[in-house]
Amino acid sequence: MQKTIIIAEAGVNHNGKIELAKELIKYAADSGADYVKFQTFVTELNVSKSAPKAAYQEKNTGNTESQFEMIKKLELSFDDFKVLNDYANACNIKFLSTGFDFPSIDFLDELGIDFFKIPSGEITNLPYLEHIAKKEKKVIISTGMATIEEIKSALQILTNNGLNKNDITVLHCNTEYPTPMQDVNLKAMLHIQKEFDVAIGYSDHTLGIEVPIAAVALGARIIEKHFTLDKNLPGPDHKASLEPHELKNMVDAIRNIELAISGDGIKKTSNSEEANKVIARKSIHIKKALPKGHVIEYADLIVKRPGDGISPMEINNVIGKILTTALKEETKLLWNHLN
Repeated sequence: MQKTIIIAEAGVNHNGKIELAKELIKYAADSGADYVKFQTFVTELNVSKSAPKAAYQEKNTGNTESQFEMIKKLELSFDDFKVLNDYANACNIKFLSTGFDFPSIDFLDELGIDFFKIPSGEITNLPYLEHIAKKEKKVIISTGMATIEEIKSALQILTNNGLNKNDITVLHCNTEYPTPMQDVNLKAMLHIQKEFDVAIGYSDHTLGIEVPIAAVALGARIIEKHFTLDKNLPGPDHKASLEPHELKNMVDAIRNIELAISGDGIKKTSNSEEANKVIARKSIHIKKALPKGHVIEYADLIVKRPGDGISPMEINNVIGKILTTALKEETKLLWNHLN
């Protein structure tokens, strides 16, 4: 079975501080995640000074600053990301970042990231999608807020501009932080797979770890999950993120689920349970002492553990047989006792 790619989404939970970003990288590596991912952007190219905050952003950061001011404080420079890329390599975890504008995309391409991550908010941004596609690099695209028609249009733009559909993974996603359980609609991931015949995954914004684990059981090939050092830190995304121990628990659980669904699908006795057959199953025993030559009747028999004698499935073939030897009460019946 192909290993699930687990992306530990640090996002902007570094709060604009490179040392905090390094701590996030270290914890992501310790968790066993495959990638640690940030967000690379030039604020002036992405947010107007009049753009309002989302409701969850106001709840988490207050309303004394604009979205532009909030985002600007979370911006790291390209040089910062070069440092973080090197640090991730030193920690034996792969570096990844979402580029939100052309200069950031070009920078990340030159940095040599493995694939581009298209965030949910850019799925209706035609120039952005074209620019990504022309890089001819594998793409992961999140679909929060999107309809099936919008996903279809985005995929057409990507493939019309040089990308092979086999190089695209589509992530089901809900863009609310945190996502209410009743809005997860995890089966939509399977709808995407059926509709477009693409690799699928899941970008999670729920509280806890159970939904991404369930997504893996349903066939997600990529899981993305926000994490933070502390949910109580100031910033827009911390409260809907996992803390380090939760991230590790999620990674461990996903690896266990991978093992659990990796079998050949044929129902059979497994190696680990083979020895338990004798203990858990039953065989035919003699209910009371019987003499040699006795003709076995149903009332003479009782089914008890262990199961290393004659199977109860053979009870009708035992009735009417003649004992070749006298048997004591509770003797386990064997074929050589019968004629």
